[in-house]
Amino acid sequence: MKKRFFVCLFVLLSVVAGFAQGSSRQKTELLISAAASLMDCMNELKAVYMAKNPSIIIRCNYGSSGALQQQIEQGAPADLFFSAGLKQMQALIDKGLMDTSTVRNILENYVVLVVPKNGIKLSSFDDLRNPSVTKIGLGDPKSVPAGQYAVQVFRNLGLSDAIAGKLVLAKDVREVLFWVETGNVDAGVVYSTDAQISDKVTVSAIAPENSHQKIVYPVGVVKDSAHPKEAKAFEDFLFCDEAARIFAKYGFSVI
Repeated sequence: MKKRFFVCLFVLLSVVAGFAQGSSRQKTELLISAAASLMDCMNELKAVYMAKNPSIIIRCNYGSSGALQQQIEQGAPADLFFSAGLKQMQALIDKGLMDTSTVRNILENYVVLVVPKNGIKLSSFDDLRNPSVTKIGLGDPKSVPAGQYAVQVFRNLGLSDAIAGKLVLAKDVREVLFWVETGNVDAGVVYSTDAQISDKVTVSAIAPENSHQKIVYPVGVVKDSAHPKEAKAFEDFLFCDEAARIFAKYGFSVI
C-alpha cells in the first residue's frame, strides 16, 4: 500500500513538473532595449501588455541610446530598440541591423535645465555663467542623446566656452537627474519627462525650440530578433490609444 502511494505521488509530481515545463515553453520572452528616459512609462506599458498577453514576458534593458546601439552592434540579444534619438536608430539601419519596415517615430520630448529643489536659483540657461555654478551635469555626448542636445543648446546660446570647465558627464540622463536630486551638481540638463517624475528638482528653464534638433524617439524591431512577430505586435501596441495615454501621463508628446 505504501509502495503504491509513493508510486502515485511520483507520477503526480512528474505530471505537474511536465505541465509546468510545458507552460514555461509556451511563454515568449521579449527583450526590449529602451532609452533610460523611457524607464517609468515602459515599466507601466509592459505590465499592461503582459496582463493582456499572458504568454508574453517582457524584459527591458535600459541605458543611454548610444550604449544600447553599441550593444546591438556587438551582437547583444534584443527584439526591439526604442531610442531617444534618431541618430542611434539610423546608425543601426545603416549597418543593416534593423527591420526597416517596422521603424517608426513615436514620441517627442523637450530639454530643460534643472536645479536641486533647495539649491541655487536660476532662471535661464544663461545663468550657468554665474561663478556660483561650479558643476553642471549632462549625459556624455558621445553616447547620450540628451547630452548631445545639451551641447547643441550651449553652442547655440553662446555658452560653450564660458561653461566648458564646469561640465560633469554622466552615463545616461537618469544619472544626471540623480546628481541634481542629491546636490552633487549645481544644475543639470535633462528631458522634461525626467524632471516631471522627481519632486527633488526644480525646472529653471526650458531650452528654446530653435536651440537644438527636434527630439524624436523612434522604435523598431531588431533584424536578428528571436521573436520578430511578437516584437512587432508589442510595437503596434505602443501606437494604440491606451499606450498614448500612458506616454502622456509621463509627459511625452505622441507624434
